[in-house]
Amino acid sequence: MKASLGGCARGVQLVTSRSLGPHQTAAVRIGLAGTWLLFLLREFPHRQVLYGPDGPWGWSMARRLIAENDAFTLLMWSDGRLWFEAVYALAVLASALLLVGWRTRTMSVLFMVGVLSLQNRNIFVGDGGDNVVHLLAIYLVLTRCGQVWSLDARRAARAGAAGREPWADRAGPVLWAGGAAALAAVTVLGVAGWGWLLFFWALLTGQALWWWLGRRSPEGQAYLLSDVVAHLVHNGALLVIMVETCLIYATAGWYKIQGSRWQDGTAVYYPLQLESFSPWPGISGMLAGQGLLVLVVTYGTVLTQVAFPFALLNRRAKNVLLALMMAEHLAIAVLLGLPFFSLAMVAADAVFLPTVFLLWAGGRCARARDGVVRRARAVFGRGSGGVPGDEEPAGPARKLPVRPS
Repeated sequence: MKASLGGCARGVQLVTSRSLGPHQTAAVRIGLAGTWLLFLLREFPHRQVLYGPDGPWGWSMARRLIAENDAFTLLMWSDGRLWFEAVYALAVLASALLLVGWRTRTMSVLFMVGVLSLQNRNIFVGDGGDNVVHLLAIYLVLTRCGQVWSLDARRAARAGAAGREPWADRAGPVLWAGGAAALAAVTVLGVAGWGWLLFFWALLTGQALWWWLGRRSPEGQAYLLSDVVAHLVHNGALLVIMVETCLIYATAGWYKIQGSRWQDGTAVYYPLQLESFSPWPGISGMLAGQGLLVLVVTYGTVLTQVAFPFALLNRRAKNVLLALMMAEHLAIAVLLGLPFFSLAMVAADAVFLPTVFLLWAGGRCARARDGVVRRARAVFGRGSGGVPGDEEPAGPARKLPVRPS
């Protein structure tokens, strides 16, 4: 009994004392923002047809549907072409800034606004990958996804090395003040539903309260309590992302089991024969002609999807199945021509990647970045060396929190 109570106490202390999975949430942030950014750039020539005034799903029809389901989209505030271009540009900019981790708290909200605005404008052009991006964009708002691998983390490290308080930063409060003014105008105009307005006001109020308490008394009980709440919200959102990913695989696997083509081991053969899913007809035809390979891939897909949630109970089994899942998604991206669906699923899978692997990958990327910078400086005659601000401080520096903004 005492052992159980002690374990519960340690668990409560763990989830209330720190935001877990900083590298995993950063990987999800980078993968999700990168996927959406690539999609927006890829579809830039077709944006007016997909989500804009030139599309077959007209503005009036979309407005009637949204009036029924209360979905959120900025594109229902005006049917003008200029307004659409502004929203699309906002989505691109927010994706790029979230990718590099600049003001992640603000950019995660704007990223979610961009995703919901475009996807809810025309829900008939999406696929399973769009649904994953849709949900993850909402969950990401509730996480502290800029603790590592972000410009926010670099700024906090520099502030710590210089002995500056994180509350001295002015850009973050200015951004949120601008957001408050915009939200107040939207509230007065009544162009958004009350549910969404309450959600955005809750985000704004919580951020303002956390910042004010930290600036007023960073060692006070009120600020410590607000930080505990922030840890709980982050860890809860991280758990939801994990559960959602497990549900996606479990439901996909169990539905496949009920299909006769999956039962007889021929299901993979048929999409390889569809012209719309064959960017490489020669390769697809060659693979479809290998009966044993089709059988193994068909049964292997079902087995890995059904087994994945249970594999989380064993670290080695989880890592093996995770590698198989990611390899499967990369194969889908190449062979079936569904790169954005595959990238969205890989971004969701990243929440389960082991920290050791992420640290190794991060180190390799950092070394590659430094090498590129050194070569660029040598070419342009600016000398050599590391990236400015990456040097170790001369003396011990006080560790300061990464202030989400």
